[in-house]
Amino acid sequence: MTEWRNGIAKIPLPTPFAVGDVNTYLIKGERLTLVDAGVKTEECWNSFKQQLAELDLSPDNIEQVILTHHHPDHVGMLDFFSASLEVYGHPLNERWIHPTEEFFQLQEEFYSVIFREFGLPEEYFPFLSRLRNTFKYSCNRSLTGSLVEGMRPIGLSEWQVIETPGHAQSQIALFREKDGILIAGDLILAHISPNPLLEPPVPGKTERPKPQLQHNESMKKLLSYPIQCVYTGHGEEVYQLAELIEKRLTRQHERAMTVYSWLKEEQLTVFEICKRLFPTVYQRELMLTISESVAQLDYLSSIGEIISSTSKPVFYQSRHR
Repeated sequence: MTEWRNGIAKIPLPTPFAVGDVNTYLIKGERLTLVDAGVKTEECWNSFKQQLAELDLSPDNIEQVILTHHHPDHVGMLDFFSASLEVYGHPLNERWIHPTEEFFQLQEEFYSVIFREFGLPEEYFPFLSRLRNTFKYSCNRSLTGSLVEGMRPIGLSEWQVIETPGHAQSQIALFREKDGILIAGDLILAHISPNPLLEPPVPGKTERPKPQLQHNESMKKLLSYPIQCVYTGHGEEVYQLAELIEKRLTRQHERAMTVYSWLKEEQLTVFEICKRLFPTVYQRELMLTISESVAQLDYLSSIGEIISSTSKPVFYQSRHR
């Protein structure tokens, strides 16, 4: 049964993805606000309307949407709402939620370059032409306005924006100080560690982001806030936040040190590391597993444990071989 708790109603919605349901949230502020907006499927939209009805509401009652980040399971259902509905989020959402042909080409070019750098065989390159298919569950909407660090959204005067990049460059969280509630998107999840997904350089930059390093810093950043409860993008709420952050950071360090142990023995490319880390799923989940593999190398580079060649493909090795 969908119900209000502390002025917030949690509305889980079905997705076609392995992660399962995505959590969206209604907030009673000066404006009735929906945080995140599911995927673009009829199943998702029907579930949403049914759960709203349990609150004696309909989609027309929602006055604005705030996005925690741009991934399809958090934005796709926007296409089912009235075109006049206001949508707010970090400015880096825009090119993903309202993609242009130029952006699709930029994305393909970026991955084409890094696939070569990472040592992927030619047989994987046709995948690049299918990248735009991943947008079928997403939306085609523009932001009404931007939300960045420290802002208080229109209609949510009790809530403050915290920028938390890593899982996505566009990711933000919303914090309500009076009761320590954080709506965190996919920054921290109770049951799994979010993927630090590779993205092209942000507009105006030439270097690719290093999402694992950003994700680690974003988690640590939360420790300076008096957070009592985290409403997450998937799964259950998190109450023991500091302990979970420590667990996630430790686990990530351990995975990186496994990779380091291989690099003490021999030089390896990103693709070779990917096949070792994810032998059964790397072909099926190429972007996720490549992102996760690069994440460990970015981390090992940041703590000074490895060096890389200048060749293409790039080989990584221990600094201490």
